[in-house]
Amino acid sequence: MLDDLLGRTELKERIEALEERRDRLEARFEAESERRADAVSDKQAAEERANRLEDRIADLEGQLDAAGSAADNAATVEFRREETLRGGRADAVLDRLASFEGGPEGVLTAVVEDAPPTAVRDLLGDRNPLVERAAPCVVCADDAGLLAVALRPPVLPEPFLEWASTPRLERSWFRPVGRFALAVVRSDVFAVGVYEGDERVAYEGFESPVKSDHSKGGFSQARFERLRDEQIAAHVEKCSEALASVDADRHYVVGDRRLIGEFDAEATAAVDATGKPKAALGAAFSDFWSVRLYGL
Repeated sequence: MLDDLLGRTELKERIEALEERRDRLEARFEAESERRADAVSDKQAAEERANRLEDRIADLEGQLDAAGSAADNAATVEFRREETLRGGRADAVLDRLASFEGGPEGVLTAVVEDAPPTAVRDLLGDRNPLVERAAPCVVCADDAGLLAVALRPPVLPEPFLEWASTPRLERSWFRPVGRFALAVVRSDVFAVGVYEGDERVAYEGFESPVKSDHSKGGFSQARFERLRDEQIAAHVEKCSEALASVDADRHYVVGDRRLIGEFDAEATAAVDATGKPKAALGAAFSDFWSVRLYGL
């Protein structure tokens, strides 16, 4: 009652209202401060991420430039010479290479199936793209820079790398030596010759009936293809039996790229040997026993 009379009640209520308003403002201020602090932290984190991304972009751009430069260099490097060697020319070049002499362990010979091994890369430097283009090949090079060639032989040996005073070039990789059988296989043609060196001492050949055109006389395309595949499979089986009966130290199979992988042979090659069996075998022999020479 006394507070009412003196007007204190109204003052207390106003004070309480002001205190509540003050508390709300303080809470809002604290919340705003926290949000600002979070915003600053978020901004700093975002800036750090942006900096890392910029560094990564710069790194990738550097790699891209380096790759572009490497590609440009690879594109500008050319073989000093290219030649396909056959017959007497192949023998003469191989003899010349075999006669090359360097210092003790000064001549490198390596079989390169795809990417050059480290020793080849170190020796040939910016000419390594040429080795990759020539592969699979046999590389011969010396530490004085006088010799640098790649040869793609008919019979690629197992991978090796060795240093010696002369190149290691076995004639059986490049030229017809000893007793061997060479067979040519097409989807409808087979021929095999037994050779002593480059002289043929035995021959067998035959043709098989294989549909070459789609018959429209009631055959669907699918049925035609199925019958053709069956005929080719029967032909390949007959070829395999004929080749298995041949008495020779080594067997080489050439011809249709799609079929030669079906045969167990020391070496295979896709060649364009057309014509009748005997003519196809003659063309296949010449194509197979050719050596591609690349000057590095």
